[in-house]
Amino acid sequence: MNKNIVFSGKLDFLDLGELLQILGTNMSNGTLRLTSKYSEAPGLIYVNDGNPVESSIGQLSGMDALYSLFGWVDGEFEFCSEDVDKKNVINKNRMEIILDGARMLDDGKIEKLGAVSFKDSPKNNQGEKAPLPLVKGPIVDYMYVLDEEEFLDGNEIVFEGNYGNWMWVILEGIVDITRETPKGPLNMISLGNGAFVGSIASFLSEGNVRSATVVARGHVQLGMLDSQRLSGEFAKMSSELRRFVKSLDKRLKQVSNYAVDLSMKKNSFAQITKNKKVVIKQGKSEDRAFSITNGNVIIARETDAGFVPLSSMGKGDYFGNIPFINMGHEPHNASVFASKDLKLNPIDLKKLQEEYDSLSQTFKNIIENMATCTSVTTLLASRYQVKTMKK
Repeated sequence: MNKNIVFSGKLDFLDLGELLQILGTNMSNGTLRLTSKYSEAPGLIYVNDGNPVESSIGQLSGMDALYSLFGWVDGEFEFCSEDVDKKNVINKNRMEIILDGARMLDDGKIEKLGAVSFKDSPKNNQGEKAPLPLVKGPIVDYMYVLDEEEFLDGNEIVFEGNYGNWMWVILEGIVDITRETPKGPLNMISLGNGAFVGSIASFLSEGNVRSATVVARGHVQLGMLDSQRLSGEFAKMSSELRRFVKSLDKRLKQVSNYAVDLSMKKNSFAQITKNKKVVIKQGKSEDRAFSITNGNVIIARETDAGFVPLSSMGKGDYFGNIPFINMGHEPHNASVFASKDLKLNPIDLKKLQEEYDSLSQTFKNIIENMATCTSVTTLLASRYQVKTMKK
């Protein structure tokens, strides 16, 4: 059997429905292979004369496997032109499969494989039940896991306000992140397999105060990370990358605080942007990033219900477009309000990208996890702002 890779790419550029249409139009014969860092096994779709005849992913096969692959929104694909010797177990026509797959994905009947999905949550402090963002991570690198711990449903793993210097990766299960408010616990986000519990500050400073409570939902298995190894890797980074990582950790904590305030109908935007001017307007095309050497800026997102404050950045922090992460604070997603004494240095993004690429996979996963949590918490803050204005 001669294997010939005809084309390949990323699923965020061409999704499965579009790929099946291309293969159908060309009456292709061969194997479409999907891979994702969120799945140990690849997804395979066998095509004859442009139509899927069989599919497999792990223990799934046939239509069940094929429909599940519509949920792969983050990953890569390659199509190999080859003779396919597979029994035809998929009898639906191509367009019917594409339409059904898209509908089932929109209806939530197919789980999205990626960093974020939405799950039902316990009732919040206002007695309401709403879908809670579920953040997952890539496949776990056990080289950084020192020990494993198990927790039962309802066990509190971390207490807001307590001290702690450990960081974990979730090996199995889901945990809920909550913040204390005068009205009771506020559900923020949930974390699933591959996501991290704890922040960078957990292993960078003594006496780290936990900023949220973490509760097990069902049976949960955590892997305790090697903090000495992680802190050693952090120490070897350039000062630029270290500042970036610390600043990202700071952003996540700040946007969480703003989300809590907005849930209590407190919006400090007007106060904190007083005497500041817009230096980057939301929606602007800006590919650069800057390090703050003097002064400060406020990052805020404009919504139909007004501006939502996201973070307050000062000396040593950065803002702009970082090519290897997406946290919802970039110029196309938010505006930047600056103090009169603001001074900046441009960041060498090529150099920063090269250093990031050289990091261990675990440290890159931690950075990506922080960015994803920042992004979904930003959406949460915006949701609270819109909800407040509607009442």
